[in-house]
Amino acid sequence: MTHLKIGDKAPNFKALDQDGNSIKLEDYKGKKLVLFFYPKASTPGCTAEACNLSDNYDRFVSQGYDILGVSADSQKRQSNFKDKYGFPYPLLADEDKSVINAFGVWGPKKFMGKEYDGIHRTTFIIDENGKIKDIITKVKTKEHTAQIIS
Repeated sequence: MTHLKIGDKAPNFKALDQDGNSIKLEDYKGKKLVLFFYPKASTPGCTAEACNLSDNYDRFVSQGYDILGVSADSQKRQSNFKDKYGFPYPLLADEDKSVINAFGVWGPKKFMGKEYDGIHRTTFIIDENGKIKDIITKVKTKEHTAQIIS
């Protein structure tokens, strides 16, 4: 789905998180970043994925990773999602889809025989220099940490 490839420079972005803080790619310079895109806050698959990453947050930190979630949900919805589950990482409220489109994860989807446009669940692993180290398109929501770090 995405036009980006491993080795590409990650697109620069700037968006607001659940608390209205401005977050941009350069904030993570010198760190590894797990940037995960999910279709909709508080839905079963998205909750399983976000909780799996949250449950293993200390493992990510110990290996030099930061985590950032992105969906097209409103700030309020992202804030409720983060507060309800106590996620230790920010969630971007990308309502204008600028980050989603920059990473090429918006497009046609099928669910229960219906076609519609939406966010393709995709995770980008970005290295300390802003280059894409890995792209995970077949996300296993309940085992996502294992797909990223061993």
